[in-house]
Amino acid sequence: MKEISINDIGPVKIGQAEDSKAGTGCTVFICEEGMCAGLDVRGGGPASRESQLLNPLTSAQIIHGIVLAGGSAFGLDAAGGVMKCLEERNIGFDVGVTKVPLVAQADLFDLMVGDSKVRPDSKMGYEAALNALERPNYRDGNYGAGCGCTAGKVAGMENCMKTGIGSYAVQIEELKIGAVVAVNSLGDIFDWKDGKQIAGLLSEDHKSFRSSPGFIKESIRKIKNRFTDNTALGVIITNAAFDKAALCKIAGMGHDGYARSIRPVHTSFDGDSIFAVSAGNVEADQEVVGSLAAEVISEAIIRAVESADSAYGHPAYNDLGFINGRE
Repeated sequence: MKEISINDIGPVKIGQAEDSKAGTGCTVFICEEGMCAGLDVRGGGPASRESQLLNPLTSAQIIHGIVLAGGSAFGLDAAGGVMKCLEERNIGFDVGVTKVPLVAQADLFDLMVGDSKVRPDSKMGYEAALNALERPNYRDGNYGAGCGCTAGKVAGMENCMKTGIGSYAVQIEELKIGAVVAVNSLGDIFDWKDGKQIAGLLSEDHKSFRSSPGFIKESIRKIKNRFTDNTALGVIITNAAFDKAALCKIAGMGHDGYARSIRPVHTSFDGDSIFAVSAGNVEADQEVVGSLAAEVISEAIIRAVESADSAYGHPAYNDLGFINGRE
């Protein structure tokens, strides 16, 4: 097994756009020929568009784009710009009078950083789609949907950390599989290999970590609104050939990667979602690919933490020496 670039898996192209001052952005995945896709949503508060297209019972067998964005439900406008960009290039489902691009979207809540009145919109979605088609510009860190991501918010935004978007991909023989994850979690982040905490709830002096699960257990009092937080969004990409039903299962297995790396996860106030897309014809075992999906998800989460830069008053991994034993 060798590591490869997330950009080296089949015909899926990735473009990003962000407003770094406002602290929000979007990441767009496009396959001009169409890609089979599945979706598994485990969080209780998703913001999504066209998610039913990925239900195995619906008739559409392929989609043309996936959007991950900030802005909560306001950011769902970004998909309209992606559709406009694709229609202009004659990409979509042929309905006679035009071609309708099929674009699914999931959003995270980043309104607590930067400017809450600025959200991904049709213009930003168009820009990200154009980047994907003409100049793929995917980068890990504070880019695209990762622009306003943070983690460890159970005690309020003042003690959370800046995270971002991350990617990881591998190849085994002909099989290629990778993941992109925007990490905007309520909970703490751990290295799944050794269990070491790498991001999350900080102590009041920001010189050590506190435990988010431990903090939650300090009181059983009901909290009415935690929408100051949350949602990890992921896309698994493989060149293995699967239908929608199999991809929904692979996306579900990918959530094991969330569970290994984020604590707590899948809460009622998260929109934790994973897409899985097939853009190739390699024959591979579903269970092997599903197991690998969880691993690349966990590794992408690490990259999202380690590549982030401090912003909006929130420190990042590379600013906190105690994480790496530098102090």
